[in-house]
Amino acid sequence: MKYHALAFVASLFSTASAFVQNAPRSFVPSTVAIPRDVISLAMAEKAFDQEQFNAEGKEMRLKHLEEQAMYALKISCENYGNAVFPNALIAGDVVITHLLHRLGYLKDGKCTVMCVDTFHLFPETMEFLREIEEYYGFKAEVFCAEGVPVGDKAAFDAKYGADLWKEDIEQYDKVCKVEPFQRGLKTLKTDCMINGRTRWQGFERAWIDLFENAPIGGGLAKCNPLAYWTLEDTFNYIAKYEVPHHPLHAKGYPSIGDAKDTIPIPEDGSTRFVNFKFEGDPTPWLDYASERKGRFVGLANKDGSTKTECGIHVAGAEKTFDRDLWEDGKVKDIATKEAALEIKNSGKASVIAVYAPWCQFCQKMEDEFSKFAAQADIDVYKFRGDEERDFVQANLNTKSFPTVNIVKPDGSVVKYDSEERTVAAFNAFVEKELA
Repeated sequence: MKYHALAFVASLFSTASAFVQNAPRSFVPSTVAIPRDVISLAMAEKAFDQEQFNAEGKEMRLKHLEEQAMYALKISCENYGNAVFPNALIAGDVVITHLLHRLGYLKDGKCTVMCVDTFHLFPETMEFLREIEEYYGFKAEVFCAEGVPVGDKAAFDAKYGADLWKEDIEQYDKVCKVEPFQRGLKTLKTDCMINGRTRWQGFERAWIDLFENAPIGGGLAKCNPLAYWTLEDTFNYIAKYEVPHHPLHAKGYPSIGDAKDTIPIPEDGSTRFVNFKFEGDPTPWLDYASERKGRFVGLANKDGSTKTECGIHVAGAEKTFDRDLWEDGKVKDIATKEAALEIKNSGKASVIAVYAPWCQFCQKMEDEFSKFAAQADIDVYKFRGDEERDFVQANLNTKSFPTVNIVKPDGSVVKYDSEERTVAAFNAFVEKELA
């Protein structure tokens, strides 16, 4: 278009020149009149550089978003005593890490970085955490499932079971994500939580603002410094400042969660972010609500709906287990394996519930079992089995929680084999076995 317009103007000048040379002087005007709209078109084509203006527009937008995010982080870190950033090491989170470093909040301790290790992350994830700790000069606080040493997958499997996520995804989320997340916020005395959620991530998050009250932790403040960023903005920023980012972006993953349910998008890995630029078509990553398409793959909520959240950022997430069961009342605690064996071999009848406090079925049984204990004429005990799996399997008929047993005077142990966990049902079981 630019070439044709200029060529047309040139031809007009050429034609006018020929006319002047051959015309009588009385017919020659002092100047050649060129239509104004033709000249304007030529000048516009020459002056308008679409790519340049788009690039400048993007740069202006990114500068505004950066200033806005830094403003939000300053509010969080300067006005609250214990700002905490739970860092999942995805694209938005590495941008926030970079901004916190630029503002000096990682170095002066005005913001604490927290990470949750689910024991099901990609190996690259915790390795990348160590890399950015060294790069930016900070140390993250790492939290994992309750009662398990950080980094000890074998201990997790022994306590909770390697297949917990297959058996009950909601309990897995509570045990591996929500509870350690909550415990981390409480341990660090968080009064403002910084996170990388954006409106662009989907309809569940489409109306978030820079600041809100979190539905967790008793109403602490929540800061969303990237609330108005698109994923394209995020990767543009990473490219501009060469921000260290998760290595799996180079293998086709737009977002990174648990290895068990996270896949590349597209699945053939044809879209990648390598050496601070995209390879392949970036659209499958950058379209609205596409960032998390590769997350929670193959998982469904109990109502059959597609799973899109792990539970950390949803209302009611604070209702997790941060206590034991049967702390009051007539249910007696068995503290050790040795004590359990003594009760078993005492020659007296008793009832023992083998339980795990994080188990939703144990939680649902709590009230009825308390009422049963209050009116029973034999001793009623509880024994926490998730910490002694081999023992309870060998001695107390336990493969899952809860397991209720009656111990007969001869030391034999009989399992209550019904899903009906009511006072009347427990009474009938005891009467039958001791008849």
